[in-house]
Amino acid sequence: MLGSDVRNLVGWRLVTVCAGWGVFWGAWSGLLPAIKEQLGASTADLGLALTAVSIGAIPAMMVTGRLARGRESLVLALSMAGLAAVAVVLGFISEPWVLALALLILGVASGSVDVALNMATARGERVTGRRLFQPVHAAFPVAVIVAAPAAGFARDLGMSTPAVLTCAAALVLAAGLAAVRLPLGPPTQQEDNEKKPRPGLWGIGVVLGLLGACLLIVENAVEQWSAILLEDHLSAGPVLAAAAPATYMAALTTGRLIAQALPTLTTRTLFLIAGLGGSSGIILAGLATTPWLSLTGFGLSGLAFAPLMPAILSDAGTRDTTGAIVTTVSVVSYTGFVISPLAVAALTLGLPLPYALACLGVLGLPLLTVAIRPITQRD
Repeated sequence: MLGSDVRNLVGWRLVTVCAGWGVFWGAWSGLLPAIKEQLGASTADLGLALTAVSIGAIPAMMVTGRLARGRESLVLALSMAGLAAVAVVLGFISEPWVLALALLILGVASGSVDVALNMATARGERVTGRRLFQPVHAAFPVAVIVAAPAAGFARDLGMSTPAVLTCAAALVLAAGLAAVRLPLGPPTQQEDNEKKPRPGLWGIGVVLGLLGACLLIVENAVEQWSAILLEDHLSAGPVLAAAAPATYMAALTTGRLIAQALPTLTTRTLFLIAGLGGSSGIILAGLATTPWLSLTGFGLSGLAFAPLMPAILSDAGTRDTTGAIVTTVSVVSYTGFVISPLAVAALTLGLPLPYALACLGVLGLPLLTVAIRPITQRD
């Protein structure tokens, strides 16, 4: 077992990497209006280009899962360096088709960071004997909350888009250095013996991933539609409307830190909290008659959903030391981000946006099912 100081170091360095990852995505979201103006692109053209991120991410996540086993530190550091490099390039693009190509590469880099970070955290939990997924995943949303308005303020101060993205890239690169030579130790005897996941674990990985996708469908929907809901349907001002996604993200960080402080909470309990509280929150947010009540719903939903995705990944890392199940969960759950815009768009064909968002509460039912009947491996 590693010494106490080294175990603390592993946790803090992983938190730093995840925060750096969040800094880029926060800055990028804050710069999208400037990117759109720089390209002279329509909203539809920009939306189409942004789909390239998902197209690049999913295959990269699958490949990274194979490459990173036993080399989590190296692959994570290289992935962060790649993300920083793409971030710099994005600031100088002036054609939509070039942006789409760059975003494809960005998807590869970010998808690689996603899987390598989860695999490194899973291995970190095994070698340190400590719970790491909650604090590591708590770093991402708070970094987004800070970086998004910071990018906007930088633009107001006269900084160009390339300059802001270069600053963000420098922070990503600096955070990536924390992944260099992580003291995770050599593979354990158990890891050496398990060249492939045990029979039955693949199916469990897919099921866990689908449950994670339920959470990420809601998360993406809140990020994309919550501000529009408050401004267009509840007559909120721009500042109050912009607080909706920030409220949800802040609740994600808070919920994960609370779960970390309460180690007696079981995964089964977290499924129950997410199924009841998370779904109730998104229903309240959608059907609320005032902006403040809707914000309360978004906060409740984020707080209840927050600890479950890290707990699912931790469970996957415990079940399988090869990293294959962590990769499976990461990839399958990521599809929630991909299908979320399509799902909400399809719902709004027949329903007003408030009711469409409230319908996402049905995604709490699979979580409640697992709370009642936990997933077990069948040999």
